[in-house]
Amino acid sequence: MSTAEEAAGAFDRLSELKAFDDTKAGVKGLVDAGITAVPAIFRHHHQGPLVSSVSSSGSGGGGAISIPVIDLSASSSSDARARAEVVAQVKAAAETAGLFHLVNHGVPGELLSDMLASVRRFHEAPPEAKRPYYTRDPGRRLRFNSNFDLFSSPAANWRDTLFCAAAPDPPPPEELPPAVRHVMPEYAAAARGVAARVLALLSEALGLAAGRLAGMGCAEGLSLVCNYYPPCPEPELTLGCGAHSDPSFLTVLLRDAHDEGGLQARLGCGGGRWVDVPPVAPCALLVIVGDLLQLVSNGRFRSAEHRVVARRSTDKARVSVACFFNADVARSTRLYGPIAELTSGGNGDDGDGALYRSVTVPEFLAHYDKKGLDGRPALDHFRLR
Repeated sequence: MSTAEEAAGAFDRLSELKAFDDTKAGVKGLVDAGITAVPAIFRHHHQGPLVSSVSSSGSGGGGAISIPVIDLSASSSSDARARAEVVAQVKAAAETAGLFHLVNHGVPGELLSDMLASVRRFHEAPPEAKRPYYTRDPGRRLRFNSNFDLFSSPAANWRDTLFCAAAPDPPPPEELPPAVRHVMPEYAAAARGVAARVLALLSEALGLAAGRLAGMGCAEGLSLVCNYYPPCPEPELTLGCGAHSDPSFLTVLLRDAHDEGGLQARLGCGGGRWVDVPPVAPCALLVIVGDLLQLVSNGRFRSAEHRVVARRSTDKARVSVACFFNADVARSTRLYGPIAELTSGGNGDDGDGALYRSVTVPEFLAHYDKKGLDGRPALDHFRLR
C-alpha cells in the first residue's frame, strides 16, 4: 500500500469516527437503527479467542488461578485471627489474580439493584434525552459518550458510558440525569465505604499500618463509570471493551447478578489465558487491583488485565458500574512511587530497589488516555527495569 493510499485510509477512518461521534447516540443508536453488520471502526484484531472454556470459579487446570470469594464481614470480627485470615486472603488474591469477589460488604441489595436499573433507564432513554449530556470535554464532571479513546485506540469498543466525577467534588444533584439522580450519590457513598475497608486490608497485606494507603490519598477521588453494552450482530468481530488494566488504585465493580457472560480476566502464568468471570452471588461486588496500586506496592500486587466480550443481538444489553478510586485528580500534585518499605527485596526480582519511577496521577492518566485501550500495559511506560 502506498503512502497516499495509507493516508486516504486514515482519512476515511477519521471521517467514520467523526460521523459516528456526531450522532451523539452512541452504539445504542446504531443498534436502534437496525444495523446488521459491525462497522469497520469497531472491528478488533489479534485479541485472542473470545470464548473461554474455563470458568474462574474452578481451578481451570494448567496452572490457572481461580478468583477467590472474600467475606468482608469477617474483617470486622473482634477475633484477631479471623481478621488475619481475611488479610491473608486479600494478600493472596492481590498478588496472583489481581481481583476478587466481595460478599457481605454491607451495601444493601436494594441499592445495588436500583443503581443498575437506573443506569439501564438512562442508556435506554430516547436519544433526545441523552444528547444534552454527550460531550468529550474532560472538564465536565458529568459526561455521556461512547469510547473515551474513540480517536486514539486502534478499534472502538461496543459500549456507551455515563461518567461522573463523584468525589471529592460531585456535581450538584440537579446536574445529574433524572434517571440516576435519586440513587447515584447514595451508591457513591456506599462504594467509598467499601473501598476504605478494602484499602485497610490491602495495607495490612503489605505489612503496613491499616491506614497507610488511605493516608496517601489513594481513594480521595472517585469516578463512577456506568457502562452499557448493547447486543451486537457480529460479536466475534468486536469487543465490549478491549484488554486493559485500570488506571486507578482500586476498582469496585457492580454487575447484574444474572449476567452470565461478558467479563473475562487473563489469569495464570506465562501470559495466562482468558477466563470468564461470572458473578458468584446476587449482591457480590468485584474488586480489581489497579495500575497505581501495582506501582506503589512495587509490583507486589498485580494489576488485573481484563476485557469484555460482545454479546449476540438476541441477548439482553449488559450494564455495569465501575467505581474507580484514585487521588484527587483535579488537585493532586503528589508524586506516587513505590513505597519505601517495599523497595528492599521480596518482589521476586534479582535485586533491590524500585521497579517504577514516581509519577503524578494526572501524568499517569494523561499517558493512559493518550495511549487508549491498545492492549499494551500502561505501566510499562513507567518501569525502571
